[in-house]
Amino acid sequence: MRAVVDLSSLIADFLEYLEIEKGCSPLTIRVYRHYLHRFIRWANENYPSARPEDIDLELVRRYRLYLAHLRNRNGVELKRLSQSYHIVALRSFLRYLLVQRDIYTLSPDKIELPKQASRSVAFLDSESIRRLLDSPQISNQTALRDKAILETLFSTGLRVSELVNLNRDQIDFKRKEFGVRGKGNKLRVVFLSDSAAHWLSRYLQAREDHFKPLFIRYSGSVDSGRSGEQMRLSARSVQKMVRKYAKRSGLAIKASPHTLRHSFATDLLISGADLRSVQEMLGHESIRTTQVYTHVTNRHLKEVHQAFHGRK
Repeated sequence: MRAVVDLSSLIADFLEYLEIEKGCSPLTIRVYRHYLHRFIRWANENYPSARPEDIDLELVRRYRLYLAHLRNRNGVELKRLSQSYHIVALRSFLRYLLVQRDIYTLSPDKIELPKQASRSVAFLDSESIRRLLDSPQISNQTALRDKAILETLFSTGLRVSELVNLNRDQIDFKRKEFGVRGKGNKLRVVFLSDSAAHWLSRYLQAREDHFKPLFIRYSGSVDSGRSGEQMRLSARSVQKMVRKYAKRSGLAIKASPHTLRHSFATDLLISGADLRSVQEMLGHESIRTTQVYTHVTNRHLKEVHQAFHGRK
């Protein structure tokens, strides 16, 4: 007879599985832990001593109702997208029980996810990109670093977490490319434009340190360690920096590093790149994630049609 294992222990096993077998990032595991711990707290209050086989559609329905009524300390309700993420985490956990542990429970395929409104993608047109990239006034090493960061973000479409984790020895200036490890521990190659390679090279040549990180901070105390890991620029600092230059450039939208990623993808598609290639360059696991940009390019094609089609 199989020993009874409580849900809390199984969730702990699932999180270990994500880390060891699936190679998920610490951030992904932290998010799954947050969602599933909320589920287990609710289940313990409403279904004491619940086991995997006790999870059915009625239990899930009541849990979804709880999420829909959930409010934070300020009385703000949980967004529908956040509610969906909770259910996605629960479905992944149930699939793990069925497939990896042979434990009977509700099939995750029976749990439907609510349809979400189409994502809107904020991106910069070519003129706005030019103004943003030209906004750092190269008067000191900080501005030179910022210029190199902006050029690299637009040239590669990197996520900000990928950018700040780069080390200087990763960059192949001869080939103008480098490898990056993205979401899900997935490796991909990204490419530098001539301009990005030029400004990165200028920035590194101006540095007098031998610290390992590609982008370092210039405020606070100096790290005495040989690797200079404590000098690595944070994602938060890059986000603040992009906002600063966006405001200085007078852009119509609140730009972020992800705005440059969107602009990178949109620029490629408008220029004729195929969706599959853009998927690879962005490091998207599924092409469905990349397809959000087709809404943007479809609008562009309509504008071209209206501007140049002979029959008005």
